[in-house]
Amino acid sequence: MDECLKRTIGAIRPVDMSVIQAARARQDSLTKPQGSLGRLEELAVRIAGIKGDLSPRIERKAIVTMAADHGVVAEGVSAYPQEVSRQMVYNFLSGGAAINVLARHIGARVVVVDMGVVSGFEPHPDLVSRSIGFGTRNMAQGPAMDRAQAANAVRAGIEIVDAEVARGLDIVATGDMGIGNTTASAAVCAAITGQPVEKVAGRGAGLDDDQFLHKVEVIRRALAANEPDATDAMDVLTKVGGFEIGGLAGVMLGSAACRMPVVLDGIVSGAAALIAAALSPLAREYFIAAHNSAEPGHRVMLDYLGLDPLLDLRMRLGEGTGAALGMFLAEAAVKLMTQMATFDEAGIPRKGSLPGD
Repeated sequence: MDECLKRTIGAIRPVDMSVIQAARARQDSLTKPQGSLGRLEELAVRIAGIKGDLSPRIERKAIVTMAADHGVVAEGVSAYPQEVSRQMVYNFLSGGAAINVLARHIGARVVVVDMGVVSGFEPHPDLVSRSIGFGTRNMAQGPAMDRAQAANAVRAGIEIVDAEVARGLDIVATGDMGIGNTTASAAVCAAITGQPVEKVAGRGAGLDDDQFLHKVEVIRRALAANEPDATDAMDVLTKVGGFEIGGLAGVMLGSAACRMPVVLDGIVSGAAALIAAALSPLAREYFIAAHNSAEPGHRVMLDYLGLDPLLDLRMRLGEGTGAALGMFLAEAAVKLMTQMATFDEAGIPRKGSLPGD
């Protein structure tokens, strides 16, 4: 195993149960009926345990949006040409994409990363260049990448988190861009969960019925050609994954090693989470599922990981858009727990403390 990856996995510790207990006690002492804020209470308690801090702060926020191309696009699995990946990265950099709008809304910075877009980019001050190659190989004909490339992708994600932490970071969210990435994500899902391809594949950016059936068949061919080992996450990533999937898995592992919550977006983030959790089962304690994507495989992924999404808005855009909304809820939940007065502070008698109660 790569030394950086081994060191990062070794640094991941269980969440702090003593802080979780203290956070639950604080929730029960706040000026509200116990449990009346529902899942926002659970979310704040979980973040406190992740950070090991009864008064966690969610102020410095980053959405890491990783872009890469996929060789399997040659099989006709997407409704859009591969050039759109590159065009959308430029849109991110100019601030015109959906993720830019939501990031501005919640006060988060967007970290745009080229993990392997075809043709590459000229240097840009707002683009992090960690390209592993100009897109993966066609997984329907053989492995999407070699094992060294897979390790490099995961390591790049870890190093990006380390760099963002050095800038100041309290929470991170994951996003993606890449034509063909839902095909690779569905293949990762089928390989690790053992669910049939037709249950985990979706229509991506808008396939019709015939195109969808073709996509399912391509994924089946890729799994048959490569026979990924479900017990070896790096083998799955190597054979049917993507450079951005590996990079996002590294972001998740690096975040867990830094005791930082990581908010997951849709199916591509889900595929990365499957890889990360297979490499370090403890890492999943740091994952917050922002939403349930309209892509059917995403629900399978979340169930497999034991994650309950915060939202279900039928979103399937990617980019980190769902994760941005989840990050907003995380910040709100923490502020409620840390800034609300307790009954004692407000001088309000608790239920059962008044005469005649």
